[in-house]
Amino acid sequence: MADIEQLARDARADLEAATTVADLEAAKIKHLGKSGPLVLLLRNIKDLPPEQRGPVGKGGNIARKELEAFAADKGAQLADAELDVRLRREVVDVSLPPRAMPQGTLHVLTQTRRLLEDIFLGMGYQVIDAPEVESEWYGFTALNTPVGHPARNPSDTFYIEGRDQGAGANDDALILRTQTSTAQLRTMQKSTPPLYVVHPGRVYRRDDIDATHSDMFHQMEALAIHEGLTLADLKGTIEQFLATLFGGRLEVRLRTHFFPFTEPSVEADVQCFSCRGTGDPLPGDEDSERCRVCRGEGWIEIMGAGMVDPNVLGMVEGYDPDKVTGFAFGIGIDRVAMLRHDFPDLRLLFQNDLRFVRQFPGRP
Repeated sequence: MADIEQLARDARADLEAATTVADLEAAKIKHLGKSGPLVLLLRNIKDLPPEQRGPVGKGGNIARKELEAFAADKGAQLADAELDVRLRREVVDVSLPPRAMPQGTLHVLTQTRRLLEDIFLGMGYQVIDAPEVESEWYGFTALNTPVGHPARNPSDTFYIEGRDQGAGANDDALILRTQTSTAQLRTMQKSTPPLYVVHPGRVYRRDDIDATHSDMFHQMEALAIHEGLTLADLKGTIEQFLATLFGGRLEVRLRTHFFPFTEPSVEADVQCFSCRGTGDPLPGDEDSERCRVCRGEGWIEIMGAGMVDPNVLGMVEGYDPDKVTGFAFGIGIDRVAMLRHDFPDLRLLFQNDLRFVRQFPGRP
């Protein structure tokens, strides 16, 4: 028993002498670890005479529990003291302003696309999606674009597989869609009239000849099919859409045009929202002799449109060209962004230059 008392005194003395958590941990390992004297004594208790085993075991366990309790209390005190010292040393002046963290915003193209979507949702249209990689059937054949049409030439269209330069048409060939009109047939195959949808998305053409063209750009296609729709409904829809987009009632004119998938087909021009059709420069813009937006024309070409060709309607079961009619139009989202924000080069949208992007902050 004398050995146990001495071992306990030695251990307690080392534990009391510890001034840091690290020192206390070292003392615990020395006296209460697997190789500590007191632990070894208890471990070898079987080697003692039978009459000593009980008293030594009882006394050793009592001493060990007391030392462990003392070490725990001592450790809590040292840890609190060290934390207090560290907090005083690493004090933070909360009165100082925080460092500004940069925040991302919506790209101007995303802002413009969402604006167009909101306008059409308010008019009762549904926003849909469709694949960017299409078969030649959906991209051309189903849109009444015949074999031999220049748009089907690999020099104008990006073919993924199934057609080589100079080869004939192949409805199974895969292309990067050249227009969002490819969604028309897919949507009609899944729905029955009445149908009012818009489809925004990326399109691809071999066309980067100037600052207003790019091999990849964005369109929004609108499609309406119902009984009794006429060209007057198309014009009224375009007028309402553009008035909401550019603010105020703007005159719209339709010029005859040709698209394989609409008949009749038109190009839609909107009265310049900047000069209100006069072609004159705005007050304060003395550096120009004419309106910078419409270049003095008074009109801005804004979209292609037309009544859905009966041949297109006839390709889908449930769409009888003798009972239903429809109209469609497509508008360039990139061009709308250029017109609304007045920047000169469409390609700026895709160069990831933060100096350009930060000019058009939008909510995340």
